[in-house]
Amino acid sequence: MNMGMVFAILGAALAAGLAGIGSAWGVGVAGQAAAGVVSEDPDQFAKVLLLQLLPGTQGIYGLLVTFITLSRIGILGGTPVDSVAKGLAYFCACLPIAIVGLISAFHQGKTSVASIGLVAKKPDQFGKAMLFPAMVETYAILALLVSILAVTNIH
Repeated sequence: MNMGMVFAILGAALAAGLAGIGSAWGVGVAGQAAAGVVSEDPDQFAKVLLLQLLPGTQGIYGLLVTFITLSRIGILGGTPVDSVAKGLAYFCACLPIAIVGLISAFHQGKTSVASIGLVAKKPDQFGKAMLFPAMVETYAILALLVSILAVTNIH
C-alpha cells in the first residue's frame, strides 16, 4: 500500500475515531445525569433521553465522513489514491469533523447535563432546555459540511 492510501485511511479513521470518542463521552456524562433524574421522576424519561442523545450525533457525522472517504479511495469503491499529495488531501479533509466532532461532543455533553438539570427542576422548560445543547450542534454540522465538501472535491 502506498503512503497516499495510508494518509487517506488515517484521515478516515480519525474522523470516525475522534468524533466517536467525543460522542461516547458526551452521551455517557449526559446519561449519568439523566439516570439521576429518572430515579427521582420516571415520567421525565423521554425528555432526558432526548437530551442525552444529542452528543451522539458527532459520532454519526464522523462515521458518515469515513464512509464517504473510504468509498472514494478504493476501499468501498472509487479509485485508489495514487499519490501522497492526494492522500494528505483526504487526511486534511477529514480533520474538521474529527477535531470539531471530538470537542463539540464533549461540550455538548456538558451542556446536555445542565439542560437535564433544568428539566429536573422545571419540566415545563424542556423546549428551552433543548436549545442549549442544540447550539453546540451547529458547529458540528458546519464541520461536517466542510469535511464532506472537501472530501468530495478531491480529484
